[in-house]
Amino acid sequence: MKYLLVFAVVLIGVWLWRSGRQAGQPPKRGQDSKPAAEPQDMVRCQLCGVHFAQADAIQGQRGVYCCVEHQQRAEP
Repeated sequence: MKYLLVFAVVLIGVWLWRSGRQAGQPPKRGQDSKPAAEPQDMVRCQLCGVHFAQADAIQGQRGVYCCVEHQQRAEP
């Protein structure tokens, strides 16, 4: 009898929780879901060896660099 009463309370709680949500809307998960950014190609700096996004690369005569200073140091 005790288990039947607990089961009934849990069942009523679930029913109330589900009916309280607005129909047609998924439950929120804490953060707004944003589409993930597209992966970017990675390149390696010719001077220091750091890997970084190709969009941030500085093209030199001997390869790509992570900053203008490294390009100037490698290509006098």
